[in-house]
Amino acid sequence: MPKVALYGLPGVGKTTFTDLLAQEVTDAGADVLRIKLGAPLYELQAVIYAMAGRPLLSGSEQDGRLLNDLGSHLRRINPGALTSAFTRRVRLAEQTKSRAVLLCDDLRAPDVETVTGLGFVLVEITAPDAVRQDRKRARNDLAPGDEQHPTEAAVQATPWRRVDNAGSLAGLREQAAQLAAEVLR
Repeated sequence: MPKVALYGLPGVGKTTFTDLLAQEVTDAGADVLRIKLGAPLYELQAVIYAMAGRPLLSGSEQDGRLLNDLGSHLRRINPGALTSAFTRRVRLAEQTKSRAVLLCDDLRAPDVETVTGLGFVLVEITAPDAVRQDRKRARNDLAPGDEQHPTEAAVQATPWRRVDNAGSLAGLREQAAQLAAEVLR
């Protein structure tokens, strides 16, 4: 089971690239499973917004500030809370979909050892700061996250591959096709 974890600063296009990579893998005839390390944070975010009387209408909405804080508090209470849940989901995928390609697009610095220990290769996504900031503004997050927040610390790891997301969507798609071919070898 090939496993790929993507990381990079907010707004570099991790999710966009993962969408393109998943499509390329699917077009090549393989199954794809996407597993987010931060899935429990998004579940908590939905509960908090519902309790506040503002239920979220889609799974794509994000309150970066809230997610930053939830991540910090969850890790303070139990440093392995996110990685334990992630590991369980990866192990289940290995048992039930052993031929699928597993993609994670939200790797964070504290989780590198666990994720690589599960057999993931790391892919760093980069983009020029001005482009990245424009993309972040275009997302229309409920509240922007704090890039200086500890949950956004830079990943200190040597990636298996790097993707430069400074150009066009067509160029990014080409990089996704190349990476898909390497992953499926």
